[in-house]
Amino acid sequence: MTWIFQQTLGTSCILLLVLPTPAAFSMGSCLMLGARAHAYTSTPSYKRTQLLVVAMNTVPRVEWKRTPVVLRATAGLRNLPPAKAHELLEEVREVLNDSPFFVPADSVSVMNGTNEGIFAWLTINFLTGHLGPNMKRTVGILDLGGGSTQITFLPKSEKTVEHVPADYRARFRMFSTTHVLYTHRYLLKCQEWKVYKTACLPKNYIGEFSFGGVTYRVGGNPEGYTGYKSCYQEMLKVVKGVIQRPHELKDRSVFYAFSYYFDHAVEAGLIDENRGGAVRTRDFKKRAKEVCNRVTMFKLEHPFLCMDLTYITCLLRDGYGFKENTVLELTKKVNNVEASWALGATISYFSYIKIL
Repeated sequence: MTWIFQQTLGTSCILLLVLPTPAAFSMGSCLMLGARAHAYTSTPSYKRTQLLVVAMNTVPRVEWKRTPVVLRATAGLRNLPPAKAHELLEEVREVLNDSPFFVPADSVSVMNGTNEGIFAWLTINFLTGHLGPNMKRTVGILDLGGGSTQITFLPKSEKTVEHVPADYRARFRMFSTTHVLYTHRYLLKCQEWKVYKTACLPKNYIGEFSFGGVTYRVGGNPEGYTGYKSCYQEMLKVVKGVIQRPHELKDRSVFYAFSYYFDHAVEAGLIDENRGGAVRTRDFKKRAKEVCNRVTMFKLEHPFLCMDLTYITCLLRDGYGFKENTVLELTKKVNNVEASWALGATISYFSYIKIL
């Protein structure tokens, strides 16, 4: 049996993998533990120890000494000052070394954004039955966070990765075959000024939001235009020339999308929060027009929804170059397993220790 204990801590995710035997993968069983904490940097030991307690209560005692334990962290630690991140990782190692489990040399690390995309891709394709020795019908994934957006897929044509920069390609080996993924994470770069006026908000709206430790003051433009067309022109400045159009996306029909793609689709009434659902690129465009063209002098229930939907529409169409009939499967879970990088990290680790 495989045990996966996952802890979401602010903007970071801590993954604890407990991997007992080579038979684990074929048994395909896992246990997920999720929780949230807002004071990650002040109470790390307590939260991580909670995960170990659950692991000890789940893994049979006779398996403890031969059960490797692995921890992976994401954006929250990547965004910390290096000294602070190192301090926390060392503390994690001490906690794991004091545990009854086997602690391999590579037990604790911070994942880079590329691996996060690869692991999420592995998760979705495993859960949808597309991961195997013959990987010709895989699906792509789209992730949208507060500070970045990522696309990952297995190209059907070599031309797709032939002339792209090296950091747009990622090699991984599985089932005795080396595969090359197209994957890239685009980081959000905030401007230096801290006051913004935009056609994407109601004219008289004034509000604040915080990102990266900086508070930004935003508002509508009382003297200017509002509505979808004006908002879209603003989003083009963010997307055009920044997002690369992969060669073959115009011919692809299905991608899985999560994080803010899912959340904003729920806010817009495009999908059910519990069931998720399939939408086409044009559905985001249609809903963006409806929302943005209702942006007036008054504050809406979701004042940023016009901006969010227009950005997604612009990103999909003028950024990645998707056709309007491209299907996006918006979901938080597939076969009752969270659609995230966690399971993919487990699969990758199995491959690393020669189980796959």
